[in-house]
Amino acid sequence: MENRHITDQQQVLADLAWEAPQNRRETSAVIAPGASALNWAVTIKSHVSHNVYLVRVVILEDTGAVPTEIGEQMEATNLAESFLAEGTLAPGAHAVMYRMGEKNAFYAVP
Repeated sequence: MENRHITDQQQVLADLAWEAPQNRRETSAVIAPGASALNWAVTIKSHVSHNVYLVRVVILEDTGAVPTEIGEQMEATNLAESFLAEGTLAPGAHAVMYRMGEKNAFYAVP
């Protein structure tokens, strides 16, 4: 029965993912009541080393409004760049950052 439950959860996550018209893979997050999302919109503030950047959380306002930065800067890893080479992402770019264990990560193509 336990294996069936895991399989059902995997199917739910697969159903939440859908293929966008430009062949991009998009996913949704499922949040339990009382829990919080582990992803945030961020702006790139500066380059630290390799594919690691300083980022800051932003609040998305109305359409056409500039996002408002909140909180402190934090380090996050760009998974779209090599772990062995210096990153080339420009400050001011925006991304969606995910919290994975003790690390922050985002995917932004330079």
